[in-house]
Amino acid sequence: MPAARSEGDTAGPRRDGTAEGFESVLTDELPALYRYAVTVTADAAEAADLVGETVLRAIEDRESFRGESSMRTWLHRILYHIAVDRARHHSHELAVEDVEDWWREDSYSVDASVVVERAEAAETLREALAHLPHIYRSTVVLHDAEGWPLKEIADMFALSLPAAKARLRRGRMMLVSALAGAGDRREANRGVPLSCWDARSKISDYLDDDLAVSERALVEAHLSGCATCPPLYQALVGATSSLGSLHDPDSVIPESIVARIHTRLSSVERQPNPPILRRH
Repeated sequence: MPAARSEGDTAGPRRDGTAEGFESVLTDELPALYRYAVTVTADAAEAADLVGETVLRAIEDRESFRGESSMRTWLHRILYHIAVDRARHHSHELAVEDVEDWWREDSYSVDASVVVERAEAAETLREALAHLPHIYRSTVVLHDAEGWPLKEIADMFALSLPAAKARLRRGRMMLVSALAGAGDRREANRGVPLSCWDARSKISDYLDDDLAVSERALVEAHLSGCATCPPLYQALVGATSSLGSLHDPDSVIPESIVARIHTRLSSVERQPNPPILRRH
């Protein structure tokens, strides 16, 4: 008997080419898919609808799944595109250009205690995520809440790894600014290594231990002497750590959704010659 696949396993799911095999794999992925939908929409009803439509589209298009990515990547990609197709730009969404301009200013900072306190409240955190455009919101949620590696996120969005890293960095910055209400404190800051923007542009990699020793030393020296960056760093740590709390492996998808999906799958199984899942 093959070993059970953990939720975080990015390897391709088991496939036996039958409708029953497809149903088994699809059912395994539903809790994570629903959790992702709830987090990026902050609306349980909308999330349930997105998951339902995702499953129906996956059933209709299942012959297009060739195992080039994992089943969870394929399903999350489908849900993401459905969500984006439905979404309209809202005035409350932050513009990445504005946020980067704020973070480029040496005098920009936040009240870290306020940001962390807000991030620790799940509803407030989800509301703040809603201020991020979908591409940044999904990247931050998948990496910091769901624990996806950047390589898989890059695969999902058809990005290069550096582009995915840049999207994560910007998303994290936008989340902190959203939690802070885009408020800033203007303080003088002189005589520290690196400009604030140089240090801040490296903070995301610093959090992920992805800097050379010399670069880490410069960032740490900057943080030890800067008047405005330490709260931003603390806020990033607090916000990204709190995102991990949204990954609840015991989260349960509503039974009504499961029943609807099984009804749809059963109708496929009853077809005289049901299409099979092919792997090319």
